[in-house]
Amino acid sequence: MERSRPRHLRNGEAAEERARRWLERQGMRLVTRNYRCKAGEIDLVMQEGATLVFVEVRYRSHQGFGSAAESVTPAKQQRLRRAANHYLQRLSRIPPCRFDIVGIDAANRIDWIRDAF
Repeated sequence: MERSRPRHLRNGEAAEERARRWLERQGMRLVTRNYRCKAGEIDLVMQEGATLVFVEVRYRSHQGFGSAAESVTPAKQQRLRRAANHYLQRLSRIPPCRFDIVGIDAANRIDWIRDAF
């Protein structure tokens, strides 16, 4: 039952779906979502032209917790890099890559930070 899942998980999944749709309207194509390995998880893997984009989606219910970019700590960045390296090892050719952050607030405003780190 959907309601039995914690609200923060439901909000996070809804934010990821909103980010995916929004990025697709910006011309990107979804490659995979919620890629998981021992190193961590990547919310969205998108393609923009020849570039593979690893996207971290952050939902903020209010600004009191800081911005989406501020919530991606150096430790989180390191986990994302390790997960991305794991993902790339599966490919026969390594394309150009970047890391983006998509922040979504309670008013559904989107803050897209390209090449965030």
